[in-house]
Order: sequence, then structure tokens, then C-alpha cells
Amino acid sequence: MPISQEQFSQMAKDLPGMGSDPHSVRARVEAMEKLLERSFVIPGTKIPFGLDSVIGLVPVLGDVVTAAMGAYMVWEARNLGMSKWQLIRMTANVGVDTALGAIPLVGDAFDLVFRSNSKNLRIIKKHLDKHHPGTRVIEG
Repeated sequence: MPISQEQFSQMAKDLPGMGSDPHSVRARVEAMEKLLERSFVIPGTKIPFGLDSVIGLVPVLGDVVTAAMGAYMVWEARNLGMSKWQLIRMTANVGVDTALGAIPLVGDAFDLVFRSNSKNLRIIKKHLDKHHPGTRVIEG
């Protein structure tokens, strides 16, 4: 039996982290940042890296994919009603990461150092902490 669009929307809304409320958005962008920047650790070191560095090893296509994933965080920020200045800064972070990450070898090393998604997460968290303080998570 098929479900209606309204039923589907309600089911999606009831799933944890799937709503459009600030708390759900925070959970999604934190998960995306961790996936892209800190999913793994270089063996023998404490240097974290994520899919941004791994996928970026694939010439051209990898950089396009990681740029799209970074743009998703900017889109979520836009939906939160963040200022144009904040969105421009976030877009610039993704643009710099994409442009310099596209350079063979040098770009791959750059991806380990310039963590655009972490920078963008800090911008989003600062906005959420100021405008939606109920979304704060106390880390211990």
C-alpha cells in the first residue's frame, strides 16, 4: 500500500536528526564534518583525516564530490537563516579547498591541513549557540 507525501513527511520528521529544527541541523552538520574531516587517524600518528582527503585522491571527480558535500553544509546554514556574510565565508572556504585540492599531490597534502568543513562547522556552531542556545551540547 503506497503512502502519501504527508505520511512520508511525518515519518521523516519523526526520525532522529531528520527534522528541520536547529537541533537536527546541528546533528547533521556535525556528523558531516566528522565524516569529511575526522573519520580516521593516520597510523602511528594522532593526525585525523576523513573522506575529504581520501575521495580527493581521485582526480577531478573526487574534488567535485567533496565540494558538493561541503556545499551541503552551506545549504544547511542557509536554511538556518544565517547571514549572507557567513554564507560567503563558508562558500569561500569550500571554494579554496576545492581549487587548491585539485592540484595533484600538493592539493592532497593541502586537504590534510586546510579543513574547510571544520571551519564551516565552527561558523555554524557560533550561529547556533547565539541564536538557538538550546542546541548546545556540553562535551565532557
